[in-house]
This record gives sequence, C-alpha cells and structure tokens, in this order.
Amino acid sequence: MIDPSGIIVGYYTLSAYGLRLGELPEGVAKKLPRYPLLPATLVGRLAIGKEYRGRNLGRMLLMDSLHRSWKNAAVVASTGVVVEALDESAQALYRHHEFTPLLNRPNKLFLPMTTIERSFQGL
Repeated sequence: MIDPSGIIVGYYTLSAYGLRLGELPEGVAKKLPRYPLLPATLVGRLAIGKEYRGRNLGRMLLMDSLHRSWKNAAVVASTGVVVEALDESAQALYRHHEFTPLLNRPNKLFLPMTTIERSFQGL
C-alpha cells in the first residue's frame, strides 16, 4: 500500500503453506478433507508503518489479502488462510474476522476458504 507521495505505508506477502489437519480444532477440522497435510495460503508479514496505524489500513490490507487468496484458490488449491499474530492487537484483528487459533500454537490462526468465499461471493 503506497500513499499519494509514494511512501510505502503497509504491505503483506502471500505464499503456499502446508497445514496439518491435527493442528486445527475439531469443529474446523471435521469440515475439511481428511488429508494429513492440507494446502493453505499463508499471509506473511502484514504490517503498517507506525505513523499510519489507527487508520484501519491493517484491516484493508487483510481484506485485500483474503480476496487475493480466494481468487487464487480457483487456480491453486487452498483450504484456507493462515496468519501469525505477533501481538495481542493483531490477534484481536484476526479473531474479529473469524480466524480460529491453531491447537498448540495460539498465535497462528486459520480461516477456512469457505468462510472467505461467503464474504466475497457476488463481487
């Protein structure tokens, strides 16, 4: 994300990720295929510059990353999106958007592609 003066105010990366079915809570896992390793999309390094925080830019970048992940899932299989919350504020943002913490790694959270799809269908 770049402001009108050309300064980078925020960014994220997307990459392929392998998620073990056993890392997910039972309620989430039972809705997914029974493969030992599930394909997922990892949102990495989502960040906003300190001077630009508090303007909902993180939320905008998250929505953009989810939309791109959903569109890409039509070409490259992905059961959902995984994020890593580096602090409580980030964790609150992800939980607000229905991400579920992984078992034994509460700072890593997962959002099923079916949930993402419902958000963007019709766009």
